[in-house]
Amino acid sequence: MKRMLYSGSFDPMTLGHYDIIKRGAKMADELIIGIISSITKTPMFSLEERKEMIQAQVADLPNVKVDVFEGLLVEYIREKDIQVVLRGLRSAMDFEYEIQMAQVNAMLYDKMETVFLMTDQRYSYISSSAVKEVFSFGGRVEDMVPEKVYEFICRKYQMK
Repeated sequence: MKRMLYSGSFDPMTLGHYDIIKRGAKMADELIIGIISSITKTPMFSLEERKEMIQAQVADLPNVKVDVFEGLLVEYIREKDIQVVLRGLRSAMDFEYEIQMAQVNAMLYDKMETVFLMTDQRYSYISSSAVKEVFSFGGRVEDMVPEKVYEFICRKYQMK
């Protein structure tokens, strides 16, 4: 069984993330969405809130599971017997960062492969940081995040 991991902070999950998840789910027997805590970012949502949002959004994808982890990605991969890491790319700048991380991970654990997917061009401008910034100034984010995520944001911040 091929297990694939798509990890990130997903704070919040964007339409670009969801695009990668749906396409990744077609490539693996099981796709695990691994939510990681970022020490360099101030979160909008707790890890549990992010897990709840993502689970609601991917409920119709039977081979997708959602988990939370801390520490090195390669340790999580070993523990969960994951063969492939999926990384989403929006631009060449993303590739520069992601290829470096993939090479470090391969050096640390040579039994894993990294697969890169470009997000659909309709979502290439969207980032979680952009969603948070637009939202913080009262802007509309419903065209930047999946439906269930938007519903969760509205509930949390008591919006109509």
